[in-house]
Amino acid sequence: MKLSQFQFPLTREQVASEPTRWRDECRLMVLNRKTGEIEHRMFKDIIDYFGAGDTFVLNDTKVFPAMLKGNKEKTGADIEVFLLRELNREQRLWDVIVDPARKIRIGNKLYFGEDDSLVAEVIDNTTSRGRTLRFLFDGEYEDFKKTLYSLGKTPVPKWVKDEVTTQDGEDYQTIFADKEGAVACPAAGAHFSRELFNRMILKDINKTFITVHMGIGHFRKVDVEDLSKHKMDSERLIIGEEAAQAINSTKRQGHKVLAVGVTVMRGLETYVTTEGEVNAYDGWTNKFIFPPYKFSVPDAIVSNFHLPLSTMLMSVAAFGGYDKVMKAYQVAIDEGYRFGPYGDALLII
Repeated sequence: MKLSQFQFPLTREQVASEPTRWRDECRLMVLNRKTGEIEHRMFKDIIDYFGAGDTFVLNDTKVFPAMLKGNKEKTGADIEVFLLRELNREQRLWDVIVDPARKIRIGNKLYFGEDDSLVAEVIDNTTSRGRTLRFLFDGEYEDFKKTLYSLGKTPVPKWVKDEVTTQDGEDYQTIFADKEGAVACPAAGAHFSRELFNRMILKDINKTFITVHMGIGHFRKVDVEDLSKHKMDSERLIIGEEAAQAINSTKRQGHKVLAVGVTVMRGLETYVTTEGEVNAYDGWTNKFIFPPYKFSVPDAIVSNFHLPLSTMLMSVAAFGGYDKVMKAYQVAIDEGYRFGPYGDALLII
């Protein structure tokens, strides 16, 4: 497959800047990957397509306030720092992206907070945009983390909305978020409400959780036409023994496994046995799924409607079939579905 095959026209107005009032009441398109048939439902209707013994696999990562606004020393120039991941707890080292990057060099100091309450020093230029920062903080680690996060904002992408509000801190998070480490929300999981979980219990539909600390690799621009040459950023992946057993037991008993989101799909397919089962795992994954691809674990997936040329769209097309998924996306545009992490969802069965 080529990058250009995933291009389609999409306007800013078609990207949702706010979620629906109730999490489970966004629109849900249902695509049958065998027949190509399309249905239009509400997200809370998702359980109509599953029954007793089926298992929903969700990502319990938790988004942290990764966006910092500050100033460069001497010039006072405005800068924006996007925290990617903590590298060293004791030394307060973080892998970050700085914008604008071109004038930020090793040795520069960056100041954050109204009274410059937090200072960081650039100690490494790892890529053209990436940096390593050492935060200069005298005090306990818990105090440092509290100060850092109090200055940060929820990292809602700018192509979703220009100004992040306090409400985004709740909206850009699943209700079951538990393990901190993501800089992007696993959006498909954000549609699940407590009421929907209760209705799953009544139908004996199981749920289990894995952890994929979603990074910005999914949003990075793909700059190669030949998709086999694209390298995904690595993300932390944790599949516990209990989750692995639940997934494998579901498969052995002939029931269906639903991957909730591209991150879960990617995690489930990272380390699969020759029998098509999932292993417990704690490490990293840089798996990039694009057509054609033979899936071993999920029997169905649900995901939001993604942007043109995005790796997430490519992964969805690998599961549903390129032609059927691209047709579904055209229907979504024609029918006014909302795109992006606050938008509507596509269930492929």
